[in-house]
Amino acid sequence: MLGFLKEPVVVTAKINVSLVALTVMGLMSRLWGLCYPRAVVFDEVYYGQFVSLYMKRIFFVDDSGPPFGHMLLALGGYLGGFDGNFLWNRIGAEYSMNVPVWSLRLLPALAGALCVPLAYQILVELHFSHCAALGAALLILLENSLITQSRFMLLESILIFFILLAVLSYLKFYNLQKHSAFSGSWWFWLLLTGVACSCAVGVKYMGLFTYMLLLATAGLHFWHMIGDQNLSNVSLVCHFLARGLALIIIPMGLYLSFFYVHLALLYRSGPHDQIMTSAFQASLEGGLARITQGQPLEVAYGSQITLRNVLGKPMQCWLHSHTNTYPIRYENGRGSSHQQQVTCYPFKDVNNWWIVKDPGMQQLVVSNPPRPVRHGHIVQLVHGITTRYLNTHDVAAPLSPHSQEVSCYIDYNISMPAQNLWRVEIVNRESDTDVWKTILSEVRFVHVNTSAVLKASGVIGASLPEWGYRQLEVVGEKLSKGYHQSMLWNVEEHRYGKSQEQREREVELHSPTQMDISKNLSFMAKFTELQWKILTLKNEDTEHKYSSSALDWITMDTNIAYWLHPTSGAQIHLLGNVATWASANAAALVYLCLSLWYLLRRRRRIYDIPEDAWQLWMAAGGICGGGWAVNYLPFFLMEKTLFLYHYLPAVTFQILLIPVVLQHLSDHLCRSVLLKSMFSALVVAWLSWVYFVYCTFSPLTYGQPALAPAELRALRWKDTWNILIRKQ
Repeated sequence: MLGFLKEPVVVTAKINVSLVALTVMGLMSRLWGLCYPRAVVFDEVYYGQFVSLYMKRIFFVDDSGPPFGHMLLALGGYLGGFDGNFLWNRIGAEYSMNVPVWSLRLLPALAGALCVPLAYQILVELHFSHCAALGAALLILLENSLITQSRFMLLESILIFFILLAVLSYLKFYNLQKHSAFSGSWWFWLLLTGVACSCAVGVKYMGLFTYMLLLATAGLHFWHMIGDQNLSNVSLVCHFLARGLALIIIPMGLYLSFFYVHLALLYRSGPHDQIMTSAFQASLEGGLARITQGQPLEVAYGSQITLRNVLGKPMQCWLHSHTNTYPIRYENGRGSSHQQQVTCYPFKDVNNWWIVKDPGMQQLVVSNPPRPVRHGHIVQLVHGITTRYLNTHDVAAPLSPHSQEVSCYIDYNISMPAQNLWRVEIVNRESDTDVWKTILSEVRFVHVNTSAVLKASGVIGASLPEWGYRQLEVVGEKLSKGYHQSMLWNVEEHRYGKSQEQREREVELHSPTQMDISKNLSFMAKFTELQWKILTLKNEDTEHKYSSSALDWITMDTNIAYWLHPTSGAQIHLLGNVATWASANAAALVYLCLSLWYLLRRRRRIYDIPEDAWQLWMAAGGICGGGWAVNYLPFFLMEKTLFLYHYLPAVTFQILLIPVVLQHLSDHLCRSVLLKSMFSALVVAWLSWVYFVYCTFSPLTYGQPALAPAELRALRWKDTWNILIRKQ
């Protein structure tokens, strides 16, 4: 029974020494001197703020993309024991001792290092030679721009890692298709493809480009499978469902999980709350939640409320009135009603309080039991402090003459009767009998007499002149003119009014609200709102000193100064390896020309290369050339400030195309032994040139050693490069 113990247990394993060596060299090139400089480098000033907010569990919104990349950076801070206490306000600021610089920069550096062996394996899975794969890895290893970007607390190296992992996983899955379909390894690589794609998109939306490329490639491959008569209908359905599960369903679920973790971590109120709805703000600890916690849920006749405009940009504001009236005549000569002003005020104020009144009764308190207001009910809104009724009539608004003026009615005993009835329409209702709810209901107020809708036009336009205290205009907008979020309002603060006398009511309006009903948003409601804000919230794009156009990237006519030593000439620049970038452009041009030539010749039924070589050529072009195109061309359509680092995913694919073209030229155009030998010698010389350029620019890649002004001038190979030289 124990006979197996008579012989030693032997475990054998195949180790690709080249792959191990490349991984080690990648780690050395990215991790060496990682703590230098111990100062804020370029966009670390941007991402560092989010890391600090994660450490303090404070909610934020970043319009640059999803939260997964930020969470990975924050993980580095967490592992290093960072407490979040650092003021990220200036590039070049020295890090305090509580900032774990090495830990914060570790994950981007590891991701950048692992891109080297990934490049090797991608070329192997594309069925190119070991030498071609080794060349691809060495080019990634010696690419100055990729080294620079991966050595700091930035996201591009993490994005490129997941992109390359997704490509490698799909290629491994595809190569297992013919002989090991539905095996364990087949499922592993298929699922890893979907996971890597989701992670890439979760880091930056640029990951969508490669995700779409792989989905298109998978769709094309499945289309070819449909024509395979050896596969049964059941088998095809299983293949389709497996791909749908791994490449669509699981990535979507994983993407949702990024936001779930993000929202679970950031549960405290913060500086970005104001762009979210009242319901979202109330779900966070502190801030609005301290004010609204325990408010009555159902709005009733007699309720005292504040009404916040749902649009909330460029600033949040509340329906407001004060004792001042509209001027009898405006600056342009138009007349007004001279009624009490109604505005949208971007600050909390006692004049933001309104009382919901039943038009058929005089009382301004909540009855017992309360009578809730439902969708379609007619109400009057009474300003809490001045007790005047919200009103609109056929008088032009001050800034929007095509809309109606909104005022609080003053009876001047002239032929202008009060028109103060409003119909409550709950836009996000589930049924026509829904009750108007605090925070949760988005309400539209439709004027009964004119069918105009209460709208905060000043939210998307100009503010009122001095006579309106620069507050935002509120108008009555005709329904026929369309629908906009500026027409929606939600109750933010709410109490049940108890005081019928005006003096007692004013004291009540100044007191804080406290009741017993809590309001919680579901995860999907919070995710939907946050996702919409990320997609639609746009910071004003301003011209940056180092911004560039997409055309500048191909020829590398631009660079970015990341850091400058305060006293010496030491500096770090995002600058690519000139030899590699020029070769990548040449390889892309050669690939395009050869492909067109082969296509024309094949159209004439002239086959210059074997069919398997043609399929290999097209497959490599689809992945490497296609990867470059989908990650580069969309930037010509984007209206945003662009930087050189946006090109790094595209140039990574373009670099992978270089050994593809070189091996093709060697195998199919160098037909004699002499030509092959000469070509190999040229490749060795070219690689030496790549290494020479890498070494030449490494002081600008690593920031050390510090160079003298003359040495820095010698590195300005292009007049458009901004190499920083201190005046002596």
